[in-house]
Amino acid sequence: MNPVWRRVITALALLAGFLPAVFLAPAWLWAVLVSGVVMIAAHEWARLSLFPGFLPAVYAVLLGLIALGLSFLPMASEQAAHTALFMVAALFWVVLAPLWLKFGWQGRAVFIRAAVGLTVLLPTWAAILYLRERSPGILISIMAIVWIADTAAYFSGRTFGRHKLAPHVSPGKTWEGVAGALLALLLYAWIMNGFQSVVALPVLLMMVVVLFYFSVLGDLFESWIKRVAGMKDSGTLLPGHGGVLDRIDAMTSALPLAAGMLILLERGA
Repeated sequence: MNPVWRRVITALALLAGFLPAVFLAPAWLWAVLVSGVVMIAAHEWARLSLFPGFLPAVYAVLLGLIALGLSFLPMASEQAAHTALFMVAALFWVVLAPLWLKFGWQGRAVFIRAAVGLTVLLPTWAAILYLRERSPGILISIMAIVWIADTAAYFSGRTFGRHKLAPHVSPGKTWEGVAGALLALLLYAWIMNGFQSVVALPVLLMMVVVLFYFSVLGDLFESWIKRVAGMKDSGTLLPGHGGVLDRIDAMTSALPLAAGMLILLERGA
């Protein structure tokens, strides 16, 4: 099968399962499902980090149990945990991840990779729960930023790509792909503002651009980890996409920061 069609079919199958769950699943079931995704992604992260022996399975189970346990904290404690995780994620993606890529750090030690995996995955879990609690529509509209950017970058890069974005990290990504994704997202923000103007259009455009930047950063960060490990994909679970971590790499940076932005907007209202 053509790789593009394989990619499209897998994406449609994922949406067919995701959309009913995000709108219809009770909160406890949603927490279990998202914790399961975290567990799979944690196992893939441990494999990319070359954890020895049975440690990838242990790491995956531990992160999944931590996520599930946090889901059933009293509401006040859960909200405090979410806010703390979003702050940790912001510090990592604003400061540490850019430096990691700039200086080509490898950080192969198990304890370093274990800590980074926790820092990347748990805030993503918290953001998915927090944004869905606010509204399934909010979660989907923010995830759509990543989906649209990924799709537009893929096709514009394949069609017009000439100038490499970060050849030492991910040779396939181009500046033309970035430009195509940015144009698509600006159009998306303009259309969304016409349907529901929660914030002024200039503010919405700025938020979309910021989230796009961090989605690219998240994608590049996972690409670097795979490059260090000598692996093309984080797994083989999703035909045409690789592993779960390959599918959510941009989400790991964009969603926690989006949740943090929403908290600031709500507190400033």
